[in-house]
Amino acid sequence: MQVAIDWGNSAVKAGFFENGRLLEAHHRLTVEALERLLRRQTPEAVVVSSTNRPADQLRSLLNLPADTFWLNLNGTTPVPVEKDYDTPQTLGSDRVAAAVGAGVLYPKETSLVIDLGTCITYDLVDADSVFHGGMISPGFRMRFRAMHEFTERLPLVEPGESRPPLLGKNTRQAMEGGVVNGLMAELNGIIEAHRHEHPDIRILLCGGDAPFFQSGLKPPFVLAPDVVLLGLNRILDYNR
Repeated sequence: MQVAIDWGNSAVKAGFFENGRLLEAHHRLTVEALERLLRRQTPEAVVVSSTNRPADQLRSLLNLPADTFWLNLNGTTPVPVEKDYDTPQTLGSDRVAAAVGAGVLYPKETSLVIDLGTCITYDLVDADSVFHGGMISPGFRMRFRAMHEFTERLPLVEPGESRPPLLGKNTRQAMEGGVVNGLMAELNGIIEAHRHEHPDIRILLCGGDAPFFQSGLKPPFVLAPDVVLLGLNRILDYNR
């Protein structure tokens, strides 16, 4: 048993693997809930990607046996992709793991991984397993919060369950329409630009907000909620 942990800005995700196969995945865990899961199934090895705080803090919180193989994914960790990136030491470990995971799902194919989390990342890995970088954009809820915090009178708006109209009839509707429709236009525009450069590119969506936006995106694309966990487990195998 191996466990891959993605410790993000807003949630902990964990995947339990055996012989390279994902047995179960948990996407919105607290550290306490993760510790209970690990008491039930003690792993031989753990890999952690953390964008939240130093990953070593998590090891002490989880109370794992001393002989558990533990890997912190960082800028110096050997990974099965080549990084064509000017500052690999600042490259987010979740972005690297997602690129590796794309190769697990679609080997020998060029893929664009779009992770719709606290921030939105767009990252390209080619058919030769070269990571070419990408983009980082403000996330869904970050845009609502920014309008509220950087203005005097705009309220803090929570997104609804459906796509708002282009013509808002009050301030809340106008804010929601601006964020949702603006982000939808951004997503489709960036996807179209990559398809122009790479006509056979795979588009993979992951992250907590991916299900909300998938209905408004031009197909084909794949909803791949576990792509980061799959990449982390592949990196763990590579280092063991």
